[in-house]
Order: sequence, then structure tokens, then C-alpha cells
Amino acid sequence: MFHCFIGVDVRQPVAATVLQMSIISRSSSPVSVTWLVQSQLPVRRRGLTDFTFTRYLVPYLMGYKDRALFLDGDMLVQADIAELFAVADSKYAVQVVKGKQRFEWPSLMLFNCAKCTTLTPEFIENGRPQDLQWGEVGELPGEWNRCVGYEDTDDAKLLHYTCGLPAFPETAILGRVDEWKRDLSAACSTVPWADLMAGSIHAQVLEKIRAESR
Repeated sequence: MFHCFIGVDVRQPVAATVLQMSIISRSSSPVSVTWLVQSQLPVRRRGLTDFTFTRYLVPYLMGYKDRALFLDGDMLVQADIAELFAVADSKYAVQVVKGKQRFEWPSLMLFNCAKCTTLTPEFIENGRPQDLQWGEVGELPGEWNRCVGYEDTDDAKLLHYTCGLPAFPETAILGRVDEWKRDLSAACSTVPWADLMAGSIHAQVLEKIRAESR
């Protein structure tokens, strides 16, 4: 099972909802997706978003075992997440996409949790985990973090809407809107009630209530 952690900003839960849909719908293996909600976590420090610092809690939440992937909430996975875990290298404490400004490195982090024991809640609350100085940093393929509006996204296996979700008119002009809205629609979809429930015992109960209400 692959372990993924999504940075959640409570001001726009739709971001994490769509990202989770994009991960699960394209994964070839079982995947566990955990939302990092700051009010539920032992770090109160906050930056631009709720998850500026809570992202570094992933190894702690994993009990400093196995591997886990952190993703900013404003991302959209376009390929099988198994591809990322397949390039995990035990040499490194964490792997990131380096071909961009350094402040974007932590937006996608593949943790080798056993090598990240320095990342305690106390250190995250008071130290500088964003400097990525707790271990050697490896590299992930560039197509796994393409920033919309900043770089060519034609080969993107992961789209990063770092300027803002395409749900906003201000950012829709940057492109790659249809992909995000497609997964938004899928995440909020359902088939008709009859397709799900018509053959169940609950249909009989519903019909009885209908009859009594006439």
C-alpha cells in the first residue's frame, strides 16, 4: 500500500478532495490518503497555508517507518502514483523535484521516514525544517511537479496549480483548467439512486414510506 499525505487548507477543502480523487483513480495499487488538518496535529505553527509546516510531520505520523509521499493540496496527479514510489532511493532521507525554485521543493516530498527522525513535532514547531537540512536530498523526475504558469506542462504527470486553483477566474487564464474540473466533476458525481439501491432491501422501506405519505 502506498501512503500519501495531502496538505489541507481548511479555506478550500475542494483542493484536497480533487487531488485525492486524482490519486486514487489512477493508482494501480491500494493507496492510503491522509489529510493533514492542522487542528488535528501537534504543530500550531502556520505560514502562508495551514500546511506550510505540518507537511514535515509525515515521518512522525508514519512512526518513522516505511515511505510516504507528501503533496501540496493544489496539485493534480495525472499518472500512476506507483511510478513515484518505484524510483524511491534508500540513499536519501527525502526526494523532491529540484528543477525549480527552491521554495517549491517541499511541495512534493517522498520521505524515507526512517532517515527523518530529526523531524519531531518540537523541531518542526521551533526549527527550520524548510531548509531541508535534516538529511541528504535526492531528486524525483521533473514531470512529477510541473508548475502551471511557470513552466511547460505538456509532459506533466503532476500538475501544480501553485498560483491558485483553476476554480478562480483570476487563475483560469493560466491553462490546464479542464483536467482539474474533470476530476472535480468525478469527485462530486454519483449514478442515479435506482442504479445503486433499487435491488436492495432499502428500496422496500422507501416504497413503504412513499405509500404512507400519499
